[in-house]
Amino acid sequence: MTSVSLGMPASPPPVLAPRRKTRQIHVGSVGVGSEYPISVQSMTTTPTTDINATLQQIAELTAAGCDIVRVACPSADDAEALPIIAKKSQIPVIADIHFQPKYVFAAIEAGCAAVRVNPGNIRKFDDQVKEIAQAAKDHGTSIRIGVNAGSLDARLLKKYGKATPEALVESALWEASLFEEHDFHDFKISVKHNDPVVMVRAYELLAEQGDWPLHLGVTEAGPAFQGTIKSATAFGALLSRGIGDTIRVSLSAPPVEEVKVGIQILQSLNLRPRRLEIVSCPSCGRAQVDVYKLAEEVTAGLEGMTFPLRVAVMGCVVNGPGEAREADLGVASGNGKGQIFVKGEVIKTVSESEIVETLIEEAMKIAEEMGEADGEDASAGGPVVTVS
Repeated sequence: MTSVSLGMPASPPPVLAPRRKTRQIHVGSVGVGSEYPISVQSMTTTPTTDINATLQQIAELTAAGCDIVRVACPSADDAEALPIIAKKSQIPVIADIHFQPKYVFAAIEAGCAAVRVNPGNIRKFDDQVKEIAQAAKDHGTSIRIGVNAGSLDARLLKKYGKATPEALVESALWEASLFEEHDFHDFKISVKHNDPVVMVRAYELLAEQGDWPLHLGVTEAGPAFQGTIKSATAFGALLSRGIGDTIRVSLSAPPVEEVKVGIQILQSLNLRPRRLEIVSCPSCGRAQVDVYKLAEEVTAGLEGMTFPLRVAVMGCVVNGPGEAREADLGVASGNGKGQIFVKGEVIKTVSESEIVETLIEEAMKIAEEMGEADGEDASAGGPVVTVS
């Protein structure tokens, strides 16, 4: 059997800019900062008091590739659930705290890896920073200072008139200074806004002011399609310049979808190793097969694979052979037939009805070879689809 060189290149793939240098912190077992990979976060939608449902959702997020998960803690009952959730979760848990500062201490005592605090809506937050910093330091808990346009301090709203980039940054800088005044440095910062332009400018300004790790987010981004576009635009603008150390795509959709989008954004910028990628043409008057159907069926058939395999599903003779040759595996379709390529070489020609089955079979063969070489399981995760 001919040896086929597949998978990730020996040298790291190129990126648009080096990472902005930051201090390094830890959220449980996950390192955060410029010396660590950019991590993907999401947030559970289950009531935190429903421990089993919350742990089940965390398991689903973990399987999708989520690195860190946040859970809401708006009540005493939620706080009581935190110790079990933090202990049994497969990934680090961040407690999301608003309004009641006592839950910050409860989350730290519960063993949460980190606590997200929103200074704009926690009563007398500034007066308790010293105690929070000491408790977090004693337990090895990191903090996220989460400034949000929707809950900005009234004093700053009065000063700036609205949640401008400058207002968001001033809030973040003030809170950061309070923690640092008490010799606490294990924190990251976010300055979220629902407008990507405002959000990007706020992070640009913040990045110039210090070396804190930054958590990126477009807050209230919207339904899946709109939120994906807004997040990809904002994150791309910042990550392409090396700004950003953790990300959370906020969607009005199941949290697993947030993780999928976040991972794809990072993969598109070569900031996370690519998984299965399906390149398919957008279809046009030249297409001689139903490309949409072919791409969907191949994607469904390869669901569950995570190996860095590029599969081209092309529908005409203009770009088809070229794209298929450039991919690890591909098909150039036309006249009721499909030429199957493996690493640039035509290995067979099959009828249109056999294209999907043949591509899946060949992909599984390649994945099996790669799995045997790497000692990995070829059946975890899911494919990524690119339309070109």
